[in-house]
Amino acid sequence: MTRYRLTIEYHGGPFMGWQRQPHGPSVQQAIEEAITEVTGETVLVYGAGRTDAGVHAEAMAAHVDVEKDITGFRLGEAINATLREAPIAILGCEAVDDNWHARFSCIGRRYAYRIVNRRAPLALERGLAWRIPQQLDAEAMHDAAQHLIGRHDFTTFRSAHCQSDSPVRTLDRLDVERDGERVTVHAAARSFLHHQVRSMVGCLALVGQGKWSGDDLKAALDAADRTTLGLNAPPEGLYFVEAVYP
Repeated sequence: MTRYRLTIEYHGGPFMGWQRQPHGPSVQQAIEEAITEVTGETVLVYGAGRTDAGVHAEAMAAHVDVEKDITGFRLGEAINATLREAPIAILGCEAVDDNWHARFSCIGRRYAYRIVNRRAPLALERGLAWRIPQQLDAEAMHDAAQHLIGRHDFTTFRSAHCQSDSPVRTLDRLDVERDGERVTVHAAARSFLHHQVRSMVGCLALVGQGKWSGDDLKAALDAADRTTLGLNAPPEGLYFVEAVYP
């Protein structure tokens, strides 16, 4: 039995999310079925995170245990060949120690949220970014975002369906950058609550439009009450960027 680490890129549009779902296709299911076709084995693929329906990944980390005698390179190539009709790509596949775990060995996760700030509709990036036609003040968004840095009760920014035992998280980074019409929000933490990044971005967008102030954002955080959330950003702008390991 060999444990392989997978690095995976995917377009989340056609999927109900990373995790297997009884009511629709998932990224996890597609990869598991591809590996079964390649090896003849029933396998479980464990990811570093659980992205929602419509959320994308630049480099999701995952692992799988395989009995078949096959190199990581050949396994990755075979999975890609099997998945050629799906918007999923195995960027890397390598053997790792048996005690390496994609989720539990992970010490940090990074996300990016992409906004296209223009009046014209999206053509090339439809389904890959959130278009906001109103002019955004990215500097005000960045300044307000700093209120969320550190260890807090993030109940306000947590989905009602979140399964985490605690709403307390430590946010290491929340930066907002503008490059022309593109506004990107970068978030980093050891772990995130369900919908946390999308909820933070939605409220920052309100700040960028002048509808909220930085003090309003802090008041929403301090309220620790989901009903005070201003806006939950749509999933198509969110990308899982990196899983960090020791």
